Amino acid sequence: MVTKRIRILLFLTIACGSFAADRPNILFIAIDDLRPELGCYGSEIAHTPNLDRLAEHGLRFDRAYCQEAICSPSRASLMTGARPDTIKVIENYTYFRDINPDIVTLHQHFRAHGYDTVYVGKVFHGKYTDDELSWSRKPAHKRVKVKKTMFPGGYVLPENQALFKKNKQAMIAKYGEAAQYGLGMGPAYECADVNDQAYIDGYNTDLAIATVRDMVEKGSKPFFLGVGFKNPHLNWLSPKRYWDLYDPAKIPLAAQVRAPENGAAMGLHASFELRVRHGIPKSGPIGPELARTLKHAYLASVSYVDAQIGRMLAALEEAGVRDNTIIIVWGDHGWHLGDMGIWGKATNYEIATRVPLILWSPDMPGVHRGKATDALVELVDMYPTLCDLAGIGKPAHLEGHSFASLLNHPNLPWKSAAFSQFPNPALRVWAASPLSPGMRETYFGPLIK
Repeated sequence: MVTKRIRILLFLTIACGSFAADRPNILFIAIDDLRPELGCYGSEIAHTPNLDRLAEHGLRFDRAYCQEAICSPSRASLMTGARPDTIKVIENYTYFRDINPDIVTLHQHFRAHGYDTVYVGKVFHGKYTDDELSWSRKPAHKRVKVKKTMFPGGYVLPENQALFKKNKQAMIAKYGEAAQYGLGMGPAYECADVNDQAYIDGYNTDLAIATVRDMVEKGSKPFFLGVGFKNPHLNWLSPKRYWDLYDPAKIPLAAQVRAPENGAAMGLHASFELRVRHGIPKSGPIGPELARTLKHAYLASVSYVDAQIGRMLAALEEAGVRDNTIIIVWGDHGWHLGDMGIWGKATNYEIATRVPLILWSPDMPGVHRGKATDALVELVDMYPTLCDLAGIGKPAHLEGHSFASLLNHPNLPWKSAAFSQFPNPALRVWAASPLSPGMRETYFGPLIK
C-alpha cells in the first residue's frame, strides 16, 4: 500500500513539476516550547534580534493559538490541517499515520505539487518526524564539515553526562525499561563555554544551511525546508555566550504564581516535566533563586535559537533565494515559567496555548511590513495559508482557514474564536505512557479519574 502511494505521489510530482518552477520557496521554522517571550512581542528582557528583525519586515500575529499544548497533538494537527479529535492524536504516544494512513500532510501536499521537501531537526514529534510520504529527499549530511556527536542526554559537560547516565540506570533498575519514558533525567539546564555546534541546534543549523546550498546548486524545483529547533524544550542546553546576554538580577519572575481563584483544579498540574530533572525538588515550591536560574536558562536557550535563525536567514541571502522564500516561524505551544505555580506546558491556559507566529512573504505590500495583527488565528490554519501563498490548491479534508489575506489587510474582521483543548484531567496525557500507576503517581502526582 505504501509503495503504491509513493508511485502515485511520484506521478503527481512529475506532472506538477513544470508548474512549480516559479513558485516561492518555503522556510518553515518550528521552535519547541516557545512562548511569546521575544523582543518583538514586548519582552523587556529577551535578547532576540534576529526574530525581531524578521518581525520588522513581516507580519506578527499577536493572537495565535495551538490546538493542544503538548508536542505531538499540536504538530500533528498543524501538519495534517485537521484538529486533534479528528485525527485522534491527543497525546504523545499515538502516531498519526497509524490512525490516518492516507491523510495528506502539508509537506506531502507540496511534494505532490512539484516541491523538493526536506526536514532537519524536530518537525513532526519525536520518532514520527521521518514520515517517508512527506519528504522527497534527505538533508545534505555529506556537506557538513563538523560531524554530529551524540553526547549522553545531549550534555557537553562530563559531570552532567555522568549524572544523566547514573539517574537513568537507577530508574531502569527500579522500574524496568519503562523508565525511558520521562524518568531518570539529568540537570534541567547546562551552561558550557563551547561553540554553537556542540549542541544539537547548532549542528542542525549547519545541516540546514548545507541543505539549502545543495538544493539551490543542484535543483530546479522550489524547496520546502522544515527546520525544527529543540530549544527551548527541556533540557535547556546552550553555550555560555547566550547566558552572558542576561543579568540574572534583572530577570523578572512570574507575576502570578498562584492558581486562578475558583479555577478548576483539574486544569493544573504539579510541574512533572520539570520535577523529574536532577536538582529540582520533587514537590513543594520552586524558590525564587532557583526560579530565576531556570528562567535564565530558558531565555539563554531562546537566544541561542535566535542566533541560529539569524544564520539561516543569512544563508538564504548568500544563496540568492531570500527574496523568493516565504519564511514562517512558529512555536508549537507556550510554556509556564512559574506562572500559576506551574513549570511546563500541558494546560489549557493562555500561557500554554498562545504561541508566537511570524510570517514574511515576498508578495507582502511594503506598507504592511513590520505590522502586527490582532486577528485570531490557529496553527491548524497554517496548512491552507501556505497553500494560498504558494498558489496551489487545498485538500478537501482541511479544517483550518487560510489567513493569507491578513498579509494584505492585517485589520480585517476575522474569526471570533480559537479552539484549544486538553484531555480532562490534564495528567491523562502523561498517564498514557507505559508507566505503572504507582510510578506515575510518585513522579507525576495523583491521577484524577
